[in-house]
Amino acid sequence: MVFKKITLIGTSPESFDAAADDAIDRATETLNNVHWVEVDELGVEIASVEDREYQAEVTVAFQLED
Repeated sequence: MVFKKITLIGTSPESFDAAADDAIDRATETLNNVHWVEVDELGVEIASVEDREYQAEVTVAFQLED
């Protein structure tokens, strides 16, 4: 088996958990064979948004098809 890793950043006005879920949901909707996700960094955008925007940078690993 061969896996590929990509980085995604999910966002949410609610929480870090919701931001991570945003990235995970998008990965599972658009990629096949997702096997695991690692949460790498958490951050909060405050400069260009009215309220806080929580961000979660995640690494998604998925199996490449034969």
